[in-house]
Amino acid sequence: MTTLLLILTVLVALALIGIILIQRSEGGGLGVGSSQGLGSFMSGRGTATLLTRGTAVLAAIFMILCLCLAVLNRGASSGGNTRDILAHPPASQPAAPAAPTAPSQPQHP
Repeated sequence: MTTLLLILTVLVALALIGIILIQRSEGGGLGVGSSQGLGSFMSGRGTATLLTRGTAVLAAIFMILCLCLAVLNRGASSGGNTRDILAHPPASQPAAPAAPTAPSQPQHP
């Protein structure tokens, strides 16, 4: 369930990024190319309204998904079955003994 919600959250976040990026900064909507927006099937004002509503809907869905993920995972770190890797560091293995080295012979000229 959590994996499905995570995937949906990522998809909604990507859609939200995309819909924000195609808007014009001064609110004209679809700032790619001319002031006509998507062509002639929608007016510039209708496109701005559509993108604004789409942004609001996607933002609301994103917030709801984040809240659902938070509620589902609220007890994940407090129970006995923790998945926190910092809570239980791995046991240190004893160091391997150093291999004995042969004593070096002094060099005579």
